[in-house]
Amino acid sequence: MNFTGTWTTSPQPLDEPSFENRTFRMMMRSSIAGRTARVRFSNAHGEAPMAIAGASIAMRKGDTGIEASSRRALTFGGQNTTIIAAGALVVSDPVGIDLPALADIAITFHVPGAIAVSTGHGGARQTSYVSPPGDHSATADMPVEKPTDSWFFTTCVEVATPATTRGVITLGDSLTDANISTPNANCRWPDQLARRLVAERDPQFAGVMNQGIGGNRILHDNPNSWGGQRRLDRDAIAQPGATHLILLLGTNDLRNRRGDPAQEATAPAMIAGMTQIGQRARAAGLKAFIGTLMPYENETFVPGCWTPAKEKVRLSVNDWIRGNRVFDAVIDFDRALRDPENPSKLLTQWDCGDHLHPSDDGYNHMGDVAADFLLLQNLL
Repeated sequence: MNFTGTWTTSPQPLDEPSFENRTFRMMMRSSIAGRTARVRFSNAHGEAPMAIAGASIAMRKGDTGIEASSRRALTFGGQNTTIIAAGALVVSDPVGIDLPALADIAITFHVPGAIAVSTGHGGARQTSYVSPPGDHSATADMPVEKPTDSWFFTTCVEVATPATTRGVITLGDSLTDANISTPNANCRWPDQLARRLVAERDPQFAGVMNQGIGGNRILHDNPNSWGGQRRLDRDAIAQPGATHLILLLGTNDLRNRRGDPAQEATAPAMIAGMTQIGQRARAAGLKAFIGTLMPYENETFVPGCWTPAKEKVRLSVNDWIRGNRVFDAVIDFDRALRDPENPSKLLTQWDCGDHLHPSDDGYNHMGDVAADFLLLQNLL
C-alpha cells in the first residue's frame, strides 16, 4: 500500500510551559483525498519518552468540535496507547476514513504524563485547542482551556494513494510557512498550489506537504529550527510519498538577524548550500525545483536587515539560480512579485506592508505562479 502525505509540518522545539494530563485537538487542512489514513506523532525535540493515548482522526465540525460519526480511533500495533522515545516519532496503524481533498481534519489525543519540552510547530496560522486537565479525547465537543497557534506533537497525516500519486515537498522559511497571513484562512502558497492541483488534475494527483519554518536558513541552525541542509532528510526526503521538492530558502541567510559576523552569508556559500540540497534530493530520487529569492528592501519586520551589499548578494544568487544545472527547474518568484520599477522591493499589490512577507493575495499569487509553471511545463 502506497501512502502520501496529505498534510505535514516541520517539528520544532516549542517554548511552551510544561504540560501534564491534557488533551490536544489539532486542526489542519488536507491537500489530497483518501479512504485510508494514518498519523505521525513526533517527540523529535523531547528530552524524555512521552505517552499518548486515546488518539483519533475525524472531520472537523465548527470551531472546536468534530463530526462524531466520522471519528476513527487510532491504534499503534493494535494498542490504544504508545510511548514515543525522545527524539523519535511513531506512526499509527492505518484506519479507514472517507477523507476528502481540501478538508478540515481534527487529530485528538491525550497526553497523560508530564511534558517538559514539547515538539510541534509554532506560528501555524491555524487555531488548535488544549483541554483542561483530563482525558477528553472521546468528546465530540472538547472542553477548551486555551486555544493555541501551534501544532503539538502531530506532524503528518498520510493517506493511501495510487502508485502514480505525486508528493510535493515545499522546503522553506516564513515565506512558505506564510507568516503574517490571516489565521485559519489557508493562504499559504502551498495551500494555493494544492487547490490548483486538485481543481486542474484530480483529488489524488499530488499531495502538497508544507515544510516551512519561520526564520529558517540554508547555512546555519536557529534556536527554533535546524538549518535547511540539516533537516533535508527528515523534513523532505523521509516524508511519505515524496517525489518532488520545491526549495525556497536563503532570504534569512542574507538577513542574518542574529548579527553574527561569522554567519554573514556570501553568494558562494549560499550557492554551495543550495547545490548540496539539490544534489542530495536528486540522489534520493526526487525531482528538485528551486525558487528565486524575493526582494525585501526596507523591510520593517526586523529593521536594518537589508543593505545594498546584501542586495548584491541576492542578485548574484538569483543569477546562479536562473542558470543552474543542479536543479531540474526554476520557479521565478522574484520576477513574479517584485516591483518592475523598483526590483529590490516587493510590488505593493503583493506586500503585506512589512516589505518582506507577502499579503494573503501575495501568498496565493505565489501558489498560482508555482502551479502555472509546473502544470504548463508538465513537470509533475
